[in-house]
Amino acid sequence: MSTRRPGKALYMISAVAQRYNIHPQTLRLYEREGLLRPSRTDGNTRLYSDEDLERLETILTLTRELGVNLAGVEIILNLRERMAQMQNEVNEFMAYVKQEMVRGLGDWEQRLSTAMVKSAPGAIVPPAGTPPSADPES
Repeated sequence: MSTRRPGKALYMISAVAQRYNIHPQTLRLYEREGLLRPSRTDGNTRLYSDEDLERLETILTLTRELGVNLAGVEIILNLRERMAQMQNEVNEFMAYVKQEMVRGLGDWEQRLSTAMVKSAPGAIVPPAGTPPSADPES
């Protein structure tokens, strides 16, 4: 069964290895370690998407330039994924709050317009909910 991702550019292991100047065994190791998850054809050929290549670039930066070992790379990648999930959750929450605020402002405007009391010019109208005074002079 194929796990190909339709509609995306895909690269074979040899092209990826050549492009990034790494051995194909290194790519296989990254896959075994769970750092990369290329799709597969029906013939079980690994196919790397642009997203896979971006992830590989991150892995190579961490290992080559920063000296992070593969266990550290795994932790960093997992943290990045979790942070992205949390950011999505925050964005969804903010959209919900904004929606509720807009709806609440509409309700507030409606309540305010129905609470307004028309009065004669110069007349003093007590706020809604204020009990009437026993003394008409006060």
